Amino acid sequence: MKRQAISLFVLALATTLALAAASSSRWQQVPQKDQARSSPLAANPQAAAAGALVYADHCQQCHKANAAGDGHKRPSLRSDRIRLASDGAIEWFLRQGDLAHGMPSWASLPEQQRWQLVAYLRSIQ
Repeated sequence: MKRQAISLFVLALATTLALAAASSSRWQQVPQKDQARSSPLAANPQAAAAGALVYADHCQQCHKANAAGDGHKRPSLRSDRIRLASDGAIEWFLRQGDLAHGMPSWASLPEQQRWQLVAYLRSIQ
């Protein structure tokens, strides 16, 4: 009985640690080639305005109109994590999502719209 309880505790602890490691390192999983990508719309002054429309359609319901999130499960998109991430890392994250934390993959959005979202996120920092 005691041995079984210890085994269950060790299994639960290992699972918890694995989940914590996976969730905290999601941004660390961005491949170097994506980290190094620059936005092809960086010089386009209309990109942020177009991104605001994409944001309203796809992101606002979770991250709120002001992109501040809800303070719990849905993070602020005005955070240092977003501000300091490369354009390519943000686009990669949009494409991959993070289902463990409720973030869907937006790979189905055309690539241009993902880059417009990056431009919008840059504009609100």
